[in-house]
Amino acid sequence: MMSLMADSPVHSSSSDDFAAFLDAELDSASDVSPELDEVENGEAEVEVELEDEKGKDEDNDTGDGDDGNIDSRRSKKRKIELIEAAVDPQSLVSRGESAETSGASLALDVCTHPGVMGGMCIRCGQKVEDESGVAFGYIHKNLRLADDEVARLRDKDLKNLLRHKKLILVLDLDHTLLNSTRLADISAEESYLKDQREVLPDALRSNLFKLDWIHMMTKLRPFVHTFLKEASSLFEMYIYTMGERPYALEMAKLLDPGGIYFHSRVIAQSDSTRRHQKGLDVVLGQESAVLILDDTEVVWGKHRENLILMDRYHFFTSSCRQFGLKCKSLSEQKSDENEAEGALASILEVLQRIHRLFFDPERGDNIMERDVRQVLKTVRKEILKGCKIVFTGVIPIQCQPENHYYWKLAEKLGATFSTEVDESVTHVVSMNDKTEKSRQAVREKKFLVHPRWIEAANYLWRKPPEENFPVSS
Repeated sequence: MMSLMADSPVHSSSSDDFAAFLDAELDSASDVSPELDEVENGEAEVEVELEDEKGKDEDNDTGDGDDGNIDSRRSKKRKIELIEAAVDPQSLVSRGESAETSGASLALDVCTHPGVMGGMCIRCGQKVEDESGVAFGYIHKNLRLADDEVARLRDKDLKNLLRHKKLILVLDLDHTLLNSTRLADISAEESYLKDQREVLPDALRSNLFKLDWIHMMTKLRPFVHTFLKEASSLFEMYIYTMGERPYALEMAKLLDPGGIYFHSRVIAQSDSTRRHQKGLDVVLGQESAVLILDDTEVVWGKHRENLILMDRYHFFTSSCRQFGLKCKSLSEQKSDENEAEGALASILEVLQRIHRLFFDPERGDNIMERDVRQVLKTVRKEILKGCKIVFTGVIPIQCQPENHYYWKLAEKLGATFSTEVDESVTHVVSMNDKTEKSRQAVREKKFLVHPRWIEAANYLWRKPPEENFPVSS
């Protein structure tokens, strides 16, 4: 992953979102919990309500009327002041108030401090020394939420998502949605990308960006804009990269120039709670509603059941070298992935199918108890359903077959296994066509395929043509 420069300030567009978030948080101090069908209009409704109450308070200065209404208006006005204070804690000081006094008007005897920003509780305004909880700096600088509050917000978010028939999609950047290289690493064979842009095909020129201010060049993966547009109607989307924040924000601008897909949901390396690992603990969504697209499995140690592994996109030569590939890059071949049949187009179909099955109106269970991980597992098991496999020359003698990588992968894809080439066997998987079982497969007209056939099925989400994976001597 790319590492460019020191951390930059948090994305400026997040402040408006966070003001609405704080208002919703303060409203939650009420004894009434919103039910699924009450969460609908979001921050626009909250803002209108606050403006209306402010207007009433200013117009009605006679002292007459119901005391309860006056108290309600004062409470609303106080919430506005607290939102301003949370975004700028110095605003309380400028009015000659202490943080402890400002929290008293919420009538909370004991505040559990659900969240802290800039050393102050976002609910009562008191100073908080405790640094426990999870940091959500990508939402707003210095924001930290307690575990109980994270759980409450995730539950509330799940109700709202399911009401709008949406799930959550977490997207990796490098080798998944795009490929980047440092300008200094561009090879002689691909230098035409820098110097001869006028001769590039339109499809390449429109998705290739020379970013001189960060000394990089980025190529967006074919089909990525259509992918994001279609996926956004089914999912609330996050970016999650092991790159640093300045790089992540630059890539978000290329992918989402209108700021309509990701908003402030751009998670970078510094936001992770574990070094060199990604985790859903920094995503404000229930794990049962989250899918992940990433080209690297090992970084998702705790969340592999949520993961859809992507075939890596190697456009630049430096990307091929990074992963030890001894072939010409797409840029050196002056070629690219096929937009209609490439990885993103294939995965979009998978995502659409998972979404359809999850929200199937014929299901009789409680929608709040559904788990997208189970749907993902079901869809994956259909890829090699009906295939019965014999391995030969692939699994070492000292290894338990069911513990071997290819066995476990084929099992996840729905295949079954045999130790002998009998009538029920459909495929013999081998590294060498000279083994006895390989010869038997040829004699009995079974499919004889290289182990890469299983890997291809895992990436393509369908059974690949066997003839494309011959076994050599």
